[in-house]
Amino acid sequence: MKILLTIHHTLDPNAGAPGTVLKLGQTYQSLGHEVHYLSHDNFPKQVPGVFFPELVAAYLHRYNRQHRFDVIDASTGDAWVWGTLMRRFAPNHPLLVTHSHGLEHSVHFQNLEEAQRGSLHLSWKYPMYRGSVLLWEVATSMRCADLVFLLNQQDLKYTTEVLGVHSDRAHMIPNGIPDRFLNLPFLALPEAPDAALRIACIGTYISRKGIHYSVSALNRILTRYPQARVGFFGTCCPEAQVLADFEPGLHERIQVVSRFQHETLPTLLEGYAIKLFPSLSEGFSLALIEAMACGLAPITTAAGGALEVVQDGHDAIVIPLRDSAAIERSLERLIGDRPYLEQLRHNAYATAQKYSWLNAAQQRLALYTDAIKHKRQRQ
Repeated sequence: MKILLTIHHTLDPNAGAPGTVLKLGQTYQSLGHEVHYLSHDNFPKQVPGVFFPELVAAYLHRYNRQHRFDVIDASTGDAWVWGTLMRRFAPNHPLLVTHSHGLEHSVHFQNLEEAQRGSLHLSWKYPMYRGSVLLWEVATSMRCADLVFLLNQQDLKYTTEVLGVHSDRAHMIPNGIPDRFLNLPFLALPEAPDAALRIACIGTYISRKGIHYSVSALNRILTRYPQARVGFFGTCCPEAQVLADFEPGLHERIQVVSRFQHETLPTLLEGYAIKLFPSLSEGFSLALIEAMACGLAPITTAAGGALEVVQDGHDAIVIPLRDSAAIERSLERLIGDRPYLEQLRHNAYATAQKYSWLNAAQQRLALYTDAIKHKRQRQ
């Protein structure tokens, strides 16, 4: 099968959505399929990203006859121009798939809520594109696709009930984690009551990740418990920006790693016990499941993809969105109850072993094959 994967970013293996596209493509290749990629890397840097759907359409119009793709699997919004205006002129056109890395409408609603609360400033440009045109493009790309892949039940429900995508074409398929993250050695924590207890926050240091609510809780926890330590990984911002949100006396107990190579995450997390994940909107967080595979007990908000992975009280503590007090209480409980912390760590580690890119790829390929078969029968 010849597959084209598109993503409206540069193909960075250490970034979230681009990294998942690369991992998926590599898994397809390992199963014997031919994979091509279309991203910002294929076009001049001076062309604004808002024109990516038009560039995708131009590329497909020019090269589809040459490559004869069987499947075009495009990130949300990427293929709406080709799917609605140009696909009809392509003989034996490929199967068109739209996949989501986290539904943009869900992010939009959380942005509006944060703006109303005064925790996020939206520029005057926001309503002109991200709050309007982009949402229309995403919905249109889903409606014109033969298959739509979502990452969690909340996004799936919204897509079918509100955006009008037929339920027969919409499917929920989780992401996977690399094989190198599976079956890692499970490391015991120091037993001494005063031993350092480390809390990891993995992801960009932005409002959508719940930073506003975690910082106030962490300031209080670090002040109250001298053994507590916090590490921020993949913030994509300078260390000084993170430290500015914390009391100066706490800085020596805070580690900030702005960027890191993805494969080094298990090494970075050695000695860490808790994964704090206060995200406001999430498709399917790889940072969450990968931290669990490294033996960390998650404290996570009930945000989309997290609810597909964990069960409150079994392998995580699940808290409401925007609840700094709940973050503080949960951290305090795990610091003060080591047996419960160990129970969550072991269960979270076991849960993470269920996820792999091979499983994710095989589920998608089966749906490709079935949809192509039905398309040919209709033709």
